[in-house]
Amino acid sequence: MRKPLVLLLFILFTGFASFTQSNKTGDAAALHKAQDYLTEVIVHDIFSPPVASRIYLYPHLAVYETLVATGTNKGASFFGRLPAFPAISKIKGTIDPIIASLEAFRITGRQFLFSEERFSDSMQVLIQAQLKVRKADKLLNASLQAGKQVADSILVWASKDRYKETRAIRRYQLKKTPGSWLPTPPGYIAAIEPHWKQIRCLTLDSAAVFRPKAATEFSVEPGTPFHKEALEVYTVCTSLTDEQKAIAAFWDCNPFHITMQGHLNFATKKISPGGHWMQIAGLVSRMKSESINEASQAYALTAIAIFDAFISCWEEKYNSQLIRPETYINSHIDESWRPMLQTPPFPEYPSGHSVVSGAAATVLTKLYGDNFSFVDDTERPYGLPDRTFPSFHKASEEAAISRLYGGIHYRPAIENGLEQGRKVGQQVVKKLGPFGF
Repeated sequence: MRKPLVLLLFILFTGFASFTQSNKTGDAAALHKAQDYLTEVIVHDIFSPPVASRIYLYPHLAVYETLVATGTNKGASFFGRLPAFPAISKIKGTIDPIIASLEAFRITGRQFLFSEERFSDSMQVLIQAQLKVRKADKLLNASLQAGKQVADSILVWASKDRYKETRAIRRYQLKKTPGSWLPTPPGYIAAIEPHWKQIRCLTLDSAAVFRPKAATEFSVEPGTPFHKEALEVYTVCTSLTDEQKAIAAFWDCNPFHITMQGHLNFATKKISPGGHWMQIAGLVSRMKSESINEASQAYALTAIAIFDAFISCWEEKYNSQLIRPETYINSHIDESWRPMLQTPPFPEYPSGHSVVSGAAATVLTKLYGDNFSFVDDTERPYGLPDRTFPSFHKASEEAAISRLYGGIHYRPAIENGLEQGRKVGQQVVKKLGPFGF
């Protein structure tokens, strides 16, 4: 008689475990959906890569802190670990922590978007769907109020990151010295976020703490190091393989891409470099069937790394203010040459994608391991096939070298940028680790 009883207990236990896991992944699925909504609106509104990093940051910190405040997430608050981060009171009373978290995400996220109603409406539909699944209608008002409580604290903290102050600074003035950056075709857009180094860092002691070694000395003389770097870009880009073209296209991530038809110019909307890595964090979390606590941690830490990486990168971009390959090659090698990718509207050194990818990959490697293989489907909505990577670092290396294939960076910006980004990621790990619950 013992075997049937043991078998029954085993079935009951495994069934309960399966149900529990299903609930965990169901909760996380709502957060992943919220992240997708945020990305869709960021792309639609055409935010610059640095600004997009800020938009990702605060909503995900709001979710994480809501879960901590409700006792759902046993991890540590960011209070005392991020500069001037608010002490958020524990949420008392009976609420639904998932509904509260989604509401915190909605309230926080909409404050940074142009199409705020579009985002807010999508989030409200998501919250209503979760109410039905979770049978939490009676807890709605208390849960929404709890989410608002956290969101309000995060928004006050966000308002002091010096973003508003940088909006009021005088426009960037082009330098007239040889080798300095100039706007590039086809849009000849003015310099983007020249004062981003003034934004409050989260884990860095200063924006310049991981400044890379100086860019190669500018020269137009054949045979000099700088001329050789430009010639490498030209040579590689005039004989790209199909694989190199695929790599360049996959990691383009240029929100400023302009399509020209006759006398008409219009934007071809694309995800930002930071957005691409936030989507990678989400797809890996889905692969791991993580709980909402684990998924929230992955999003928050990746967002922090990306945010600090842009501050670090932009500090050096407007310190060196280096000329882009397109400008140099057209002036000194081949006036008719055009890169495969459109050149983004900011100075060349270092490569933003390299810095951001290095930082994000370092944090994700700490979370999921050195040899975590994944299929990246981030660019599927933009008509590009998936790519498979054996590790986050391999993905970051491909993202970095894509800028050479695309014709928009010299090699030092790529290699030194990747190293710079890894230092930023290591600082995030050092300052905020150990991770886990």
